[in-house]
Order: sequence, then structure tokens, then C-alpha cells
Amino acid sequence: MRNKRLIISLLTGAILGVFCIIGISLRMGFIGNELFILSTWINRIIIGLVIGLAPFYKIKNNTRNIFFRGAFLGFIISGSFYIATNFKDTPGFFAGIVYGIIIDYIATKYEK
Repeated sequence: MRNKRLIISLLTGAILGVFCIIGISLRMGFIGNELFILSTWINRIIIGLVIGLAPFYKIKNNTRNIFFRGAFLGFIISGSFYIATNFKDTPGFFAGIVYGIIIDYIATKYEK
């Protein structure tokens, strides 16, 4: 069961990372930002990895746990990338929080 959750969350992170590639390319341009774009995509995969490995991490003992856990892990991982890039992409930082919630919701819903 844990392996299925991990695979689902990794794939969801990779797919959502493609939306980040599109968004960054539209906002900042693709040329000259290739490494930043690749790093952002990898960041979304890392969010998926951590969420996939954290099914038993409880912030709340109810159904809102998915929201809080996804937002918290998305915030921590996306926030560290945001700080490391000298606050280069504010919309991407907030997208990481939302994507954490989406990844956790999808992984929890389909892990069984």
C-alpha cells in the first residue's frame, strides 16, 4: 500500500511540475532559465516523494489532515527552494503549497 502511495505521489508531483515549467516559461521566459525550471520541476517531485513517504504523519486527527499535511510539507519544501533561489519566484512558492495539498489528496484517495 505504501509503494502505491509513493508512486502516485511521485507521478502527481512530476505532472504538476510540468505546469510549473509552463508557468515559469510564461512569466520569466525559457531561455536563460533552463536550470531554474529544471530545479523547480525536481522540487515538485521532491514534494511528491516526501508526501508519499508520510502517510502516517498526523497534524489533525480528522479528514482535514490531508489539507494541513499537504500544505505544511509543500510549504517547507517549496519554501526552502524559494529561500535558496533568493526569493526568485513568489507565485511558484505559493503553487508549491497548493500542489502539496493536491498531491496529498490524490495520493490519499487512490492509495487503497
